[in-house]
Amino acid sequence: MFALTGGRVLTMAGKVLDCASVLIDEGKILAVGEELKLPPEAVVIDVTGKYVTPGLIDAHTHLGVYGESLAWSGEDVNETSEPSTPELDVLDAIYPDDVGLADALAGGVTTVMVAPGSANPIGGQCLVLKTRRRSTVEEMVLRRHAGLKIAFGENPRRVYGEGRKKAPVTRMAVAAQVRQALLKGREYLAGQGEKDHKFDLGLEAIARVLKHEMPLRAHAHRADDIVTALRIADEFEVDVIIEHATEGHLIAEVLAAHKARVVLGPSLVTRSKMELKERSFSTPAVLAGYGVPFALMSDHPVVPSAFLTVYAGLAVRFGLSEEQALRAITLGAAEILGVAHRVGSICSGKDADLVVWNRPPLEVTARPEMVIVNGAIGKVDEAQRIAAWQESL
Repeated sequence: MFALTGGRVLTMAGKVLDCASVLIDEGKILAVGEELKLPPEAVVIDVTGKYVTPGLIDAHTHLGVYGESLAWSGEDVNETSEPSTPELDVLDAIYPDDVGLADALAGGVTTVMVAPGSANPIGGQCLVLKTRRRSTVEEMVLRRHAGLKIAFGENPRRVYGEGRKKAPVTRMAVAAQVRQALLKGREYLAGQGEKDHKFDLGLEAIARVLKHEMPLRAHAHRADDIVTALRIADEFEVDVIIEHATEGHLIAEVLAAHKARVVLGPSLVTRSKMELKERSFSTPAVLAGYGVPFALMSDHPVVPSAFLTVYAGLAVRFGLSEEQALRAITLGAAEILGVAHRVGSICSGKDADLVVWNRPPLEVTARPEMVIVNGAIGKVDEAQRIAAWQESL
């Protein structure tokens, strides 16, 4: 049992506590408060003058499946042999020793959503995991089957239409393939219990979506692609999360009317393709103005997950409040990912995932001095190599 004492605690649960304590035992937060009476057996860690936040949450990455510095051997993110692969589970491709995971952890990112890439109209199943290195990936998983990745727009058209000269060539074909899979899933569910019913791994994934056990996670940059994703979700009465939403600010009213959830980003990129031409750092502030729930992403390795606070800070520069920006990489992200009962805020009973910062966390000069995952403490020493940092956890 130990306690962080004397810090400014940004709980993300409606309160900022000055000179407060956070009591931790067996990987969980026992209590938090400004005048908290600590048990005599608690080890006290003085963080006076520091800032304490929940562990950060990166709501869309390819960490562990697009390994840094591994070239071809680390690229397990897109299965381009077929355009529809709902049976794939990203769990089977995660490399726990990906240096990107270690970097993210050192940057205060303790939870990430990992998704297949966007080459396929239907790419496979996503998961949520902790970034602290464990013996097996299973020990890192926070939520399996966290969504079925689908993709609209340029990527599947380029990979198959331009690259392979096969469907999908057009946006119409992309949408049709997603619909066809959902229709087959309906038939599959209707046939369960019949004598000739045959188990199908891919249709089991579609069935999870139709039964609201996981959402569609729809890669969509352009406004028209976003609306197509919403249209299909309405037609089949399934849950959908819009990923990227680069032109979300152009249809914020539509997103609000659909009560859509959005994961925005990455923002700190060039307009490298046509569907990014309306990229704006103001998108988070616009969506906030319409009451659209959103999180921010790195899309690692597009930009590094380790600098998630920088991307949130840039959103503040362009009109988002500091509280909204921090929420988008903590509790707001946890809610969208379906893990808010475990992480995202500093509350009694939640996982002890915490970061101690030397300065207000959204300042570009802020750095984590201590990162805690499930109650395990790691101190960040910039003189150490990443490998040594991993071993210290």
